[in-house]
Parts: sequence; C-alpha cells; structure tokens
Amino acid sequence: MKIASALRKLLGDQIVADDAQTLTDHSGDKWFARETPEVVVFAQSTDDVRKLLRFANENKVSVTGRGAGYGYVGSCVPVRKGIALSLARMNRIREVSFDDAIAIVEPGVITAELKRAAREQKLFYPPDPASFEHCTVGGNVATNAGGPRCLKYGVTRNYVTGLEVVLVSGDVLRIGGRVHKNKTGFDLISLFVGSEGMLGIVTEITVRLLPLPPARATLSASFNSMSEAAAMVQQIFAAGFLPSSLEIADKFTLEAARKDSGVAHVPSGNAHLLVDLDGQEETVSMEMRKVRDLVQSQKPTALEVATNEAECEKLWALRRQFSNSLRATGLTKLNEDIVVPRSHLVDLIAFAEGLSKRSGFPIACFGHAGDGNIHVNIMADRYNREATVREKVQAALDELFAQVLAWGGVITGEHGIGLAKKRWWPQASNEVARDLHQTLKRALDPNNILNPGKFLD
Repeated sequence: MKIASALRKLLGDQIVADDAQTLTDHSGDKWFARETPEVVVFAQSTDDVRKLLRFANENKVSVTGRGAGYGYVGSCVPVRKGIALSLARMNRIREVSFDDAIAIVEPGVITAELKRAAREQKLFYPPDPASFEHCTVGGNVATNAGGPRCLKYGVTRNYVTGLEVVLVSGDVLRIGGRVHKNKTGFDLISLFVGSEGMLGIVTEITVRLLPLPPARATLSASFNSMSEAAAMVQQIFAAGFLPSSLEIADKFTLEAARKDSGVAHVPSGNAHLLVDLDGQEETVSMEMRKVRDLVQSQKPTALEVATNEAECEKLWALRRQFSNSLRATGLTKLNEDIVVPRSHLVDLIAFAEGLSKRSGFPIACFGHAGDGNIHVNIMADRYNREATVREKVQAALDELFAQVLAWGGVITGEHGIGLAKKRWWPQASNEVARDLHQTLKRALDPNNILNPGKFLD
C-alpha cells in the first residue's frame, strides 16, 4: 500500500505531502537525530486527525505528531518513518474570555501569540519557555514545558484545565473545561500533559489565565564566581522573597555572549544573576529596593535595575540569546535540562566544573536557579564527525545523570525524554513506574503507532 495515495483519497490532496523537501523538513527537531517520514499530513481540523488515526491504527502505520519542531530531545523524530502529523495549521485562538479567565486554542498556536492575546484583555498566561516566540502550545503540552516564570507560577500542566484528545481508535476524548477547579474522576488531563504524543493527539487546549500584574522590575547582577551567584539565590529566598524568575549563567555562557555580535550588552563578571519581580506597583517598588540592597551587600561586580516593561525586556534579551550564543561558538551544544533539589545548587555548579576538567569538554551552565532546573550544556567539538567524541560525551552524561539522581534530582525538567535521554530512562525510573507506563501505553495505543521508537520501546 502506498500510504500517501491512500491518505489523499481519505483526506484530500491539499493537506497531504510527500515531496522530498517537505519530508526532510519534518524529519526532526532541534536535536541531532533525523528520520524521513513516508508522508506528511497537515491537519486542519479534529476531523482530519480522527480520520487519520483511525486509518493508521487499522493499518498499523506509525504516526508522529509535531508542532513547530522546537524540541530539544528528538521527541518528534519519526523513528519508524510512517506519517509525520503536523498540527501547525491548527493555529486558531478560538476564545479568550476575561470573565472566565480562560483561553481556548488549537495546538498549533504559537505560545507568544497566546500570551499577547491574553495581555490585550489584561490577562496573563505565565508559562514562558525560552523559545516562546517559536514553539507551539501543543508542543508545550506534549512536554509539559516550563520556563523562567515557573518558579512563581508553575509549568504548563498548572494551566491546562481542558483538553480535546483524539485517541488511536478515532474516538474524541473531551476532558475538563472552562472551570479552574475540577475533581470529576481521575486527573486525565495530567495523564496527557507531558506524554510526548505517545497516548493521543491533542487537538484543542483550554488554559486558565491570571490577572495581568500591573508592574514589573528586573535586577541584573554579576559576580566573580558561580558559587557566589548560587549562594545569592539562597539568600534571596532566606530573606522571604519569591521572585517570578530567578536565573543564573556561568562564565563560559557569558564569554560566548560577549563574542556573539547579536548580543548588545553583556555585563562584566564571571557569573550572571537575573531577578524578576511582578505585582502591584507599590509592592514591586518596595520589594525591589530591598532585593537590590541585599544583592549590593554581597559586592557584585555589576548591578542594574529596570522598572518598566521595555527596560526589563532589554535585560532579559541577554538571557534569551544564551542558547544562540553558545551555538555560535561552533561547538555542538548538548543541552541537558536536569533538576536538582535547591539545596544542591552550589554542589551542581562545583560538580559541573569538575566534570569539565575530567572530560575535557567545556560545560556551560545557565537557567532556572530558583527551582534547581539548570541547563547543563556540554560543548563538544567534532561531535557529529567523530564517534570517539560522541562516546566521551556519553560517558560524561553518564556521570552527570548518575550524580543528579543520587542527589534526588531528575534528568529532565521541561524538555522530556524523547530519543536524547532514552538511554537513561531505566536509571531515572523504577521498575514499578516503568511497568505502569507500559500498561497505560498498551491500553491507549495497543498497536504502538503513536510516536514509537522513543523511551517506552
């Protein structure tokens, strides 16, 4: 059977493609693995997805769903070829309701567009992955994406109140809805949020929104060492503050930014700290004065405070460019979004420095210090050309993940397992949890057609 021909008869010519360029464009994400699908389907409606999954399940053809392809772990690589199901054309914001404080969107909506639509009605959608200008809400749901603001506001899962999901049978499951509290049966929403497209295809998402904070302030500070910056994080908490975001970055990351022509201003020092506060104007002003005094008391090498949205975003522009600056070094960037208990933050920084010396690879650390979710980036030369380099990287990652797990941490906080971390899935979970994952997978996808070849295989 030629899959493309059968799908054209079923769905129409305009949403089915099998030309070489389209297949190549849908062969992977921001990670390194690639596999060319046999056909790409650009779904435009829930009915398209329903017909497609019923066909695929009956014919045992694999289906790999994808949004904008901005994942970092190869989750949307069509390992078994088959059908790449793009949800990018399902990109309508169906409703933003101030009265109910919710939005209803299709999975292909870009996260930044949802945030802007909410803001127009003085509402606030807090999740803010670094790629929010490019990634989709559906992709955020698939990975349970986080971002800097999850320190105060939580991750994607905390905002999803309703889902429409197409199951492999073609049946349409509708769970949750417009209300902000719901205890009707099991928490099926959380089952699908973070499931990496392995249990069903999400075709509609209802999210809760918050009142838009009227004021914001950002503090940017630099220190001589990462240990000083990490210690400053603990002092801020000890003083009773809960910033909306609290980010740090190390010397290698800052040096890469200084060499990157796309970055306008990088403060002096070997470690960078960003603190964001939001709320009512009087409260933010008072708290930022106290935070500034606290940081100043530790004698930073540079200190700057912004007190309006435009100026705050200028300070955040540096943070949002870190990944691009690291890629601009010409080294291969292996981004590991590990999470450690906050008490081990200083330990993690010291461990990364030691691992860099032992492995010979530069290691760039930056990220969400407030919740222990630090992006540990192994920077490898000739990674894609030499097998021995890849083997050394794997050995370094073995050491990193073993230590993170020993501290009670986890190997991924917001990117997911996908292909990149499939090797460490057995270490990161226990046998009972793995068996339960398999039970759920068999119940919802008995023919294993949804995103096969990933960590459950």
